[in-house]
Amino acid sequence: MDKFVNYNYYLNKSYPVREDPVRPLNRFIFSCLTMRNLLVNIDHVATLRNARGETVPDPVKAAIVAEKAGAAGIVFHLREDRRHIRDEDVFRLRKVVRGLFDFEMAPTDEMIEICTGIKADLVTLVPESREELTTEGGLDMRKVKDDFRQRVFPPLKQAGIAISLFVGPSDEDIAISAELEAEAVELHTGSYANAATEQVRKNELKRLRDAAVQAHELGLRVNAGHGLNFDNIQPFLDHVPHLADISIGHALIADAVFNGLENTVRRMADIIKAND
Repeated sequence: MDKFVNYNYYLNKSYPVREDPVRPLNRFIFSCLTMRNLLVNIDHVATLRNARGETVPDPVKAAIVAEKAGAAGIVFHLREDRRHIRDEDVFRLRKVVRGLFDFEMAPTDEMIEICTGIKADLVTLVPESREELTTEGGLDMRKVKDDFRQRVFPPLKQAGIAISLFVGPSDEDIAISAELEAEAVELHTGSYANAATEQVRKNELKRLRDAAVQAHELGLRVNAGHGLNFDNIQPFLDHVPHLADISIGHALIADAVFNGLENTVRRMADIIKAND
């Protein structure tokens, strides 16, 4: 156990807490009552902070601003190398986030320990490589299925944490996700976002549409994210049905450099809600 973070230390520390911090037992269950929400990924606020080894900009403050501007929740990825979000950020965020608290992580024993310790509302399981700049693809569900069933899912389920699996628009990956009784899948939209031609973009939209229909029919909540921005969000919303939580990070932080975080988040949240 010594290799795991002492989360009780952070939970017992005194941090400013937002007024009216009352939370339902599980914000994921609450969020299922509404459709098509924006979740803001604050990782790259931490990236900017870490570039100078200082304390600003503060990702926790960014989370507060994002929720004030209309975000339905906050996403963060605590990576093994702690390249952006750090352990203390996670525990500070848990004290102030009032919407959905989505803990994105690789399915390692260390991360499971942290996630169950703070009782995230939703955990989004992703593949992770030290060499990648950002998450490059979805989980290979055939490869990880047995490990997830035996080692990963039981402690998360026991802690009452809803599970989302980050997968590509693959029939097999979605079918296995349902077989494992995950609550949701997050469709990897990177291939759509990075499409080099209009025809490729249309093909990727069709794949995402078919995947969303399949996931919905299997009883999975349909989330999505990766590479979405103000230029490509509208065609995505127009063509892909059954969408619930849409996670966007880098594009919002980049736009906020020029327009301010509150203005940027409000603009994107309005676009997503207008298409519900």
